[in-house]
Amino acid sequence: MPIARRATASDERVAIDTIVLAFAADPVARWCWPNAHQYLASMGSFTRAMGGAAFRHERAYCTDDHSGAALWLPPEVHPDGEALDAIFEKTVDAPLRGDLYTVFKQMGGHHPEGPHWYLPLIGVDPARQGRGVGDLLMTLALQECDRDHLPAYLESTNPRNISLYRRHGFEALGTIQVGSSPPMVPMLRAAR
Repeated sequence: MPIARRATASDERVAIDTIVLAFAADPVARWCWPNAHQYLASMGSFTRAMGGAAFRHERAYCTDDHSGAALWLPPEVHPDGEALDAIFEKTVDAPLRGDLYTVFKQMGGHHPEGPHWYLPLIGVDPARQGRGVGDLLMTLALQECDRDHLPAYLESTNPRNISLYRRHGFEALGTIQVGSSPPMVPMLRAAR
């Protein structure tokens, strides 16, 4: 079994690659970039814009074998909105963009008020899924949330992952679905 640990700067590229690989069949990611070339050309930049701040704030986690990675944003740290806008304008087909922007607006509306931890991205290499790697990553980061006595928030973009999040105390807040987008489930774990 791999060991989960805090990622270092030298882990950043490999951790992002792991997330890109993990999301290759994700319903929401592939709605944004349905063609393999679009996806591969865009997902790495998207990952950096959504969760890259986790590395700067020392809240990125990975396993020692790089089979999994999780990018957590601590309170008052947010995704890079300007970079996301630029990525969407450049890479997402125009007919989807309006729905995508509405999805992101609804995502923002579900974040808890006040300080909280946000998990924009967690992924496990598909060849290693189902072996407890996601549990290891969640456990490590949630220990820090609990030390801070803060809630944690995420959006599940894949229904297969909801059971993992529920095992770790997350509760569904509803469903986000706009136009042709696949459903996304915002989830909150109360402070402990």
